Amino acid sequence: MAKFMLAGKADCPHYAKAELLADHLQRCLPNFKVHKISILPDEWTEWLDVTCKRNGWKHEQSPLVWRELVHQGGKGLLLGGFSDFLEHCQDYYGITSDMPSDMMLSIAADNLKTKMDLIVEEQHLASLIQPLHIWISGALSPTCHILIPNLLSAEVFPQVSVISLHLLELQGNVEELQGLRMEIEDLAPSLLHQVTVHTDLDEAFQEADVILLLDDCWTDEREDDGDEEKKRKVMERYGVYGQLIDTRANKKVKVIVSGGSFVNLRCSLLVDGARSVDSQQFVATATQLENKARAIIAKKLKVRPSDVTDVIVWGNISGDFYVDLQRAKVFNYDGAIKGPAFYSQPVLKICPDRKWLEKDFQHLVQCQHETVTSKTSRAAAMLAANGILAVLRAWNGICDPDEVLSVGVRCPGHYSLPDDVVMSVPVRFKDGKWSVLSDVTVGDELNKKLQLLASELRQVCQAEQHLCGCCTFSSLQYYTSSSCNTVAHNTGRAASLAVVISKRHHFLSPFSQESFRQSDARCCRNLQHEKK
Repeated sequence: MAKFMLAGKADCPHYAKAELLADHLQRCLPNFKVHKISILPDEWTEWLDVTCKRNGWKHEQSPLVWRELVHQGGKGLLLGGFSDFLEHCQDYYGITSDMPSDMMLSIAADNLKTKMDLIVEEQHLASLIQPLHIWISGALSPTCHILIPNLLSAEVFPQVSVISLHLLELQGNVEELQGLRMEIEDLAPSLLHQVTVHTDLDEAFQEADVILLLDDCWTDEREDDGDEEKKRKVMERYGVYGQLIDTRANKKVKVIVSGGSFVNLRCSLLVDGARSVDSQQFVATATQLENKARAIIAKKLKVRPSDVTDVIVWGNISGDFYVDLQRAKVFNYDGAIKGPAFYSQPVLKICPDRKWLEKDFQHLVQCQHETVTSKTSRAAAMLAANGILAVLRAWNGICDPDEVLSVGVRCPGHYSLPDDVVMSVPVRFKDGKWSVLSDVTVGDELNKKLQLLASELRQVCQAEQHLCGCCTFSSLQYYTSSSCNTVAHNTGRAASLAVVISKRHHFLSPFSQESFRQSDARCCRNLQHEKK
């Protein structure tokens, strides 16, 4: 069977003539097949260059004709342009074309109009599809690989018909991201509409409905980086993220922060940056700590981890926290009193060893993360993914509305906690919103612990404000160098350049007046030194 591929510019007269000749041969010869590819004029050069490089061909004009070996496989055999195709048809089939020039031009114009009409129709059909846009930062993390197959299911998003998944890994390996995209598409999940990959902030969080932030470490992080250096990088990146969410994401976006470091701080930076988005739309997952605590208690009481419920985590998710068992219950406990499967007993009643609960138990939960990491040589990815899915299910109204989860949120007016810090507290999700649990007993001892935890978090936030005020122009330029053009020519004024870029890219963190003054002074000194 002879199968020919005919590609050309939509407005090319020679492509029109070759197209009619191929159609005539296809009608007359049962084994002659042709596939036509019409390319817009402004896209032709790029398409031709990519196609020729892929196949090792050399060709410059429209049209491009090649023959595919249908039965033998392998790459196609280049035939050439219009003249080569015409000669081939005359030699092999004894058929030629004597189309006049005015007809060629008329058909070429019709081809272009048809192509444009098809594009408009495709755009209209695409506009009818309203997918849920999910953005994942830190897309190359192990957590993301475990999360995605469960994320693209009706179990998590029961009211959604299609999902557009956007994978973001700043300065990540493009080949790895493309490989991940192909792997996701090969899963063929019924909800998946499309997968896009991103290594810069040009389109980050555009039209986002759900944002999952997994990146608490990145490619340029060095082993000798101290805590302050790591914190500085977190503040720079998440300050930019917050303003991007503010300007690009939907106002009802659901933002979930997860990871093993600076979780509360990262969530707080996002809330501060996204001023136009309700702070209720930002949560940090602490369910992984709940599950660790449940597993330890279950081992102590010789029950399954799923038999332990209503564990509360207060404080800094990736720092100092306190596990509260005042509401914790245990099911199926083999003790003096036994009941049916729905019968539960308070953990504090079943486990009277208060010394173990207050000291050893708290220490075991703190150390569990390090133990898992040291044994597996990687982050506890499954635990993090499970925590994110648990929060999403509750947020989407799938779980029991009475279920209690611990999440990091800003909770002004509750438990006398400061309203300017993100702190892990017990909440319930109902009708797409969370509310802080009001029926928790906070005695003097627990209140002292909460105030101490809140004070430590406030100190972190104050350090954040200090570092953000000292943010340099080079750190801002780091995140925008891939998308910003040069807008100043040897002016030497970093502050002025920052203003220009800020006008074009609203997501940049603003300098304080003092920082502008210091930047100007440094640049002026540099210029004077260069002149000397």
